[in-house]
Amino acid sequence: MDATPMLYTERLTLSPLQLADAVAIQQLFAHWEVVRYLDSRVPWPYPEDGAFCYVHDVALPAIARGEEWHWMIRLTENPAQIIGSISLADRPGNHRGFWLSPAWQGRGFMKEACVTVNRYWFETLKRPLMQVPKAVANEASRRVSRRERMRLISSVEASFVSGDMLRETWELTREEWMRDTL
Repeated sequence: MDATPMLYTERLTLSPLQLADAVAIQQLFAHWEVVRYLDSRVPWPYPEDGAFCYVHDVALPAIARGEEWHWMIRLTENPAQIIGSISLADRPGNHRGFWLSPAWQGRGFMKEACVTVNRYWFETLKRPLMQVPKAVANEASRRVSRRERMRLISSVEASFVSGDMLRETWELTREEWMRDTL
């Protein structure tokens, strides 16, 4: 695939990441509620140029290499409104990641976004397996994986922005996904 496509759900538009999105990311991402369960590589406190540096130096080059796919999550009824981000990566043990601004959590938006990017992963990219890591304390993220009928395959101690805790890896095969979505 040459370019990250626009994706749609009933209530969301998933637009390919652009450098211009860094301004909104900086405003929405730099909150403890968003970053606390992310890998400790995420700097905290979040620097004033953190989003710009991440998009410019990390995400866009990975997209250009064909190793990652990043989308901004927007409300279909108000496409200028960014509420979070979701991404896929060809990285063993870490194929999907997401975050959602606290003001938009608990409304099922991430479930919608995950269904759509999972379809892209399994049907368009034809990947055989999806593995997603998460902090054991991140109950909302764990709920998403359980609803997707993922299996918990491992737990190891890891470092997160909020400190050391168990990191779980959840897994779903293409066959399981296809069986459950048909």
